[in-house]
Amino acid sequence: MKQAIVIGATSGIGRGLAERLAAAGWRVGAVGRRETLLRELAATTPANMLYAVADVTQPTACIAALTALVERMGGMDLCVVCSGTGELNPTLDFELEEPAIRTNVLGWTAVTDWAYGWFESRGGGELAVVTSVGGLRGSGAAPAYNASKAYQINYAEGLRQRAAKSASGVRVTDIRPGLVDTAMAKGEGLFWVMPVERVVDQTLRALRRGRRVAVVTRRWRVVAWLLRLLPESLYLKM
Repeated sequence: MKQAIVIGATSGIGRGLAERLAAAGWRVGAVGRRETLLRELAATTPANMLYAVADVTQPTACIAALTALVERMGGMDLCVVCSGTGELNPTLDFELEEPAIRTNVLGWTAVTDWAYGWFESRGGGELAVVTSVGGLRGSGAAPAYNASKAYQINYAEGLRQRAAKSASGVRVTDIRPGLVDTAMAKGEGLFWVMPVERVVDQTLRALRRGRRVAVVTRRWRVVAWLLRLLPESLYLKM
């Protein structure tokens, strides 16, 4: 039986991935802050699901919980880092920016390094990080969120370079969703908001195919392509 840890499994894409992996016969370790939601998730497939309560913004305690969970499971073939947060912040209130920085940069880096190091020390494994199409350009409405996702995209590329140079056997996949129908999709007039189920489907397909970078869903690949090509003079007016 293959074994996966999903960090950020209490809702949204993370919960969907945990449910689908468990239903497919994987043994899943679900990780998140909200124990009630984790207990409910584990009850859906009790034979295949364990959980650990952990907050990535408390790195020392979180890594201890992750290490204990992997020991309980007897190993790990896949780790999905799906935890993240962000707020619209037109007034540049730092109290709104700080949680995104602590979660998407500091906490994310701690758990991503832990997972990569665990796989590297054992000669291989698969690390999937859920970043965002938003990381391709800056955002005046949510500066810290987009900037933190850009950080994650570059960090994942750095890990792929490390893996290639060291022949460590670690595969790093960067999953970049567009707008998804979760609590993270904020604001008015949003377009192409994708159902969680479709995003989960295409994420699992990308993992099966060994993709290094996958924009999900397919229509958001067009948006990502346009964002990369759009001159700054035009982008700033949008």
